[in-house]
Amino acid sequence: MTLATTTSSRELLRHVYEQMVLIRMFETEAERQYKAARIGGYCHVSSGQEAAIVGAMHALEDDDVLVTGYRCHGFALARGVSTEAVMAELFGRRHGCAHGRGGSMHLLDVERGFFGGWGIVAGQLPVATGLALALVRQGKPQAVLCELGDGAVNMGAWHESLNLAALWSLPVVFLVINNEYGMGTSVERASAEPELHKRACAFRMHSERVDGDDFDAVAESTGRLVRRAREDRKPAVLEAMTYRYRGHSVADAGLSYRTRDEINAWRDRDPIALLRARLLEQGVSEEELAVLERDVDKRVDAAVAYATADEPPPVEELAAGMYAPGSAEQFKRMRPGSPYGELDLVFDAGLGR
Repeated sequence: MTLATTTSSRELLRHVYEQMVLIRMFETEAERQYKAARIGGYCHVSSGQEAAIVGAMHALEDDDVLVTGYRCHGFALARGVSTEAVMAELFGRRHGCAHGRGGSMHLLDVERGFFGGWGIVAGQLPVATGLALALVRQGKPQAVLCELGDGAVNMGAWHESLNLAALWSLPVVFLVINNEYGMGTSVERASAEPELHKRACAFRMHSERVDGDDFDAVAESTGRLVRRAREDRKPAVLEAMTYRYRGHSVADAGLSYRTRDEINAWRDRDPIALLRARLLEQGVSEEELAVLERDVDKRVDAAVAYATADEPPPVEELAAGMYAPGSAEQFKRMRPGSPYGELDLVFDAGLGR
């Protein structure tokens, strides 16, 4: 989402603050709903990483392409996907942004250039690289922003994707959200080179590291590198240093591998609190910010009400989109290999399947 160039600094920061507060409140509510068993599967929240998310999204043009990993709620919201559509997807409802078939880790909105939400670690990198190649082949001027976590840089897909992106001069920026832990393992224990952006040198690719809790720094660096990708067809790696306050997923307390002192030290420079203080310095009143925060809280509550009232997708539509139209003949020979030769998807409530 790109703001108009005439937007004043204070108006811009107020909008940024609203987005960051929305992500924080949404994630807090998502965790609550998960623990109430209204959200199934896995659920990974990004509380603490809001400046990196909103800063990166601010740098994209409306027609640029976004691909992310599974910690994607904030990216969807900052890209403009409605709170109702995101919450409904978490609830597995028909009017979720993936029609209830994706869930928390597989959000997407193709109309907004958001191609997921990928649940396999580093699985999004080849997809993003392929999308960048498609842009080049079709002569389109857009660029691709591919978000990944620090754990993904140790996967083979990282090396393969960066190699091809550099070799073919593809317009893709790989944004590494380094929150210091891949699940429960610190970067220092998992990576021989803990400054992850330096790995790009193996592919002769430009790379940088930025303070991921500083909106301005993230927006500037992302904007510059994405612009370079658009105009010069040059890939790059941007490592944003930030922190997640919660565990790896909602099922992880996040305390067995790190201390409360460490978490509190990061909370002392909370990106939302820092931006709030900055707005107050610029003359925005406490009351104005309080009204904004209450309005955001109401939006999140409304999203929960919408998702709760929405219907689940029909069972017969759960496999829709698995195969392209007209491909029945191509896959016909595979049908005899299914366990019982079944052709229809059924749901047996008695067996819990």
